[in-house]
Amino acid sequence: MPEPTARPPPLPDELARYADDFNQSQALKLFGTRISFPTTDRVRIEINPLRTEHLGGMGSDVVNGGILAAAFDLALGCTGALVDPKLRNATTQLSITFERPVRGRLLRAEAWINSFGKLLLFSGAELTDDAGRVCARATGVVRLTDKPWNNGHSPVVY
Repeated sequence: MPEPTARPPPLPDELARYADDFNQSQALKLFGTRISFPTTDRVRIEINPLRTEHLGGMGSDVVNGGILAAAFDLALGCTGALVDPKLRNATTQLSITFERPVRGRLLRAEAWINSFGKLLLFSGAELTDDAGRVCARATGVVRLTDKPWNNGHSPVVY
């Protein structure tokens, strides 16, 4: 596998195709999540609207921590697409700091690559509520591979 630093960054249309395909997956539809790439160095995950099944954190109307962890896992895992959207990758480590409860109608997580080497990405992310307040932060390690996705361009599973 060539050094990631030697690769040109993916084109916006490659990232858009990855997002469009992935957004069609049953998993993301069930979770109520959409992925996008607002720039070629950012991944955005949104749950809009938040649904009753997303709630229950602290036994109340706040978003459950498991939902936040899943959103971070997805956002950080998708930073692999910022290197090469056609190749498989996986989150291998996830660390979350919860700063405030998430309430409201939507949540948004944005992730980016802090640094990377031949096989590992070290990524960061923030999760905000519908008022734009940072509610949680995460760091993660993503393992890159040289294996293409089953459909050749995204991790979508129908």
